[in-house]
Amino acid sequence: MRIATWNINSVRMRMDLLLRLIDETQPDVICLQETKVVDTDFPMAPLAEKGYVHAHIHGMKSYNGVAILSKLPFASRDVQHWCGKQDCRHVFAELPGGIELHSVYIPAGGDIPDPEQNDKFAHKLQFVDEMTEWWTTRRSPDRRMVMVGDLNIAPLENDVWSHKELLKIVSHTPVEVAKLTAMQASIGWVDALRHFVPPTEKLYTWWSYRAKDWAASDRGRRLDHIWVTPPLKDALTGHRVLREARGWEPKPSDHVPVMVDLAV
Repeated sequence: MRIATWNINSVRMRMDLLLRLIDETQPDVICLQETKVVDTDFPMAPLAEKGYVHAHIHGMKSYNGVAILSKLPFASRDVQHWCGKQDCRHVFAELPGGIELHSVYIPAGGDIPDPEQNDKFAHKLQFVDEMTEWWTTRRSPDRRMVMVGDLNIAPLENDVWSHKELLKIVSHTPVEVAKLTAMQASIGWVDALRHFVPPTEKLYTWWSYRAKDWAASDRGRRLDHIWVTPPLKDALTGHRVLREARGWEPKPSDHVPVMVDLAV
């Protein structure tokens, strides 16, 4: 089973790029974040033609939005809300083999890394805390689960282009890293990308639109993640980070797709 995840930054604007991803990598399941479209306007027809006839979408106009698109049927599906909001950031579904797949979009958190000065940052921290509690109380580490998505936190030193320079930049601050690390530890999540790529190596999935030449400056961050629970660790057989997709024309997302293969 090949699972891909991508913060596509508007599925309607980048449908041609999504179809290119499908043609070049042939994932069985695709999870999207920032779809930016209400469910009734989600462009399913070209995806169904490619075999993705099973869809669990949860979107809103212009902002956020998550989806699971699958060639495989769902045994069940659900939506989870956080922080008293219904802002379309978390869907999950059960795939064949009893694998529960979560597509998540954690809030970015604004620019000021101070929860007292910045409500968006406070919301982000609360969001991660609530998720951590949910995993601990509602799910078991023995359950076969995969969580993917734009978690908007780069936890390791080599998940950013400069650990020292980004310590006070939202997405790599010590408080965010500590909270994401706690969430990972909550039920023993395995960082699937770092299962293949040692923490000593640089690994990015996002490059800012602000850079005139993103590839030359290479000031990236690893904001997009795939985690699996311990029962699926030994099933991991491969991974891919499609760095080249950051340059796909005509209008690339600032995130690139990442994927894993599972022998299940």
